[in-house]
Amino acid sequence: MLMPEKKLSRQQLYQGRAVSLYVDTVEKPGGKTTTREVVEHSKCVAVVVIDEQDNVLLECQFRYPVGKFLLEIPAGGIDPNEEPVDCVRRELQEEIGYYPQKIEELGGFYSVPGYGTEYLYCYLASDLVPSRLIAEDTEEIEVVRVPISKITQLITSGEICDAKSIAALLIFLVQRE
Repeated sequence: MLMPEKKLSRQQLYQGRAVSLYVDTVEKPGGKTTTREVVEHSKCVAVVVIDEQDNVLLECQFRYPVGKFLLEIPAGGIDPNEEPVDCVRRELQEEIGYYPQKIEELGGFYSVPGYGTEYLYCYLASDLVPSRLIAEDTEEIEVVRVPISKITQLITSGEICDAKSIAALLIFLVQRE
């Protein structure tokens, strides 16, 4: 039977706006002691957005850590005491300027479980109504409409290359079949 590792101690190395970094000392089931680096991040939403013409609304934005513009689905962190579905509504208004009248849960996943705690709730949003909320970090986002039929090609070609977008879009496509 598999047994979990036991945390013996935790040292916080960094506390930031979006993440905290820890080094935990753990005891493995066999008794060996080792360390684990942990990036703590709040839960998030990742949203597949479909318009009336069966286009997926993607965002093109510059991602500093990788030094390039990426094509992604809308996503964002869930605020304290905010429900995931309310976060979907807020994020879509801030990032793409639409309020979704229909929201369906698709599932969820851990983005980087080898070293991080981030969990993403995946949703499908449709029946869009123009509605803009202003947020300080969303002015550099370009909305790109892509026919659903082109999504698999964009993933396999590497044009969509971030994990959350690939995972959520594939969950959507499989459930759509």
